[in-house]
Amino acid sequence: MRLDNKNKNDFILYSVRLSLTLHLAKDKLKITKPFYLMKKFFILTLMAAMVVAASAQTKKVSILGDSYSTFQGIIPANYSTFYPNNQNDVKEVEQTWWSLYIKAKGYELEKNDSWSGTTICGTGYGRMDSSRSNFISRVDSLGNPDIIFVFGGTNDAWANSPVGEYQYSDWTKDDCKNFRPALACLFDMLQKRYPKAKLVSLLNSELREPINESMREVCKHYKVQLIELHDIEKQNGHPSISGMKSICEQLVEAGL
Repeated sequence: MRLDNKNKNDFILYSVRLSLTLHLAKDKLKITKPFYLMKKFFILTLMAAMVVAASAQTKKVSILGDSYSTFQGIIPANYSTFYPNNQNDVKEVEQTWWSLYIKAKGYELEKNDSWSGTTICGTGYGRMDSSRSNFISRVDSLGNPDIIFVFGGTNDAWANSPVGEYQYSDWTKDDCKNFRPALACLFDMLQKRYPKAKLVSLLNSELREPINESMREVCKHYKVQLIELHDIEKQNGHPSISGMKSICEQLVEAGL
């Protein structure tokens, strides 16, 4: 059972006050061993409550992403990966943006469902149908997270996927071959599938403006927090060690 913050704090405060009261009463009234044992019991209860509180604050993080968030051995075995790569200096999983972030915050990884080369929409490179691997097709693969990072749109930009028009309901497969309807459909599905999770969208730097504009508008519609990344050092088009650190720092600076 997970205590909410109010009940958790009230319980700890009550335990502290009770322990202090017992301590003062013992000193004042010279109360004997049975009362001392009772006091000790409440102190142990307080310590247990603090352990429970610390545990309750550990959040689980899931990532729905593309190559920027991959790492071999972490993502599903049948997915394409970019990291590690001989054209990039990121060689260890601990150097990835998400691992750095989780360590910095004291959180834990729930699921990393990142697939290199995938688009949010159903149109991939060479105008191929990517609906079997796109972000929408993987919505149900994120476990039971407290925070979901959606880090996509890069391949939609690089593949020159069609942008389409804004559409916020009644999507068809053909609608979702376009970026704007697909992004809206994705956020709608995620919010319904994970209603208690905080949803955060990360926008890569140096993408074409229609993708940036679309991400801003759709995030605003669904009240999804958007982090527009900047100054990301890259090697072979992907974040380097320095770039990964910069992404992590920008997330922490945003209060996440």
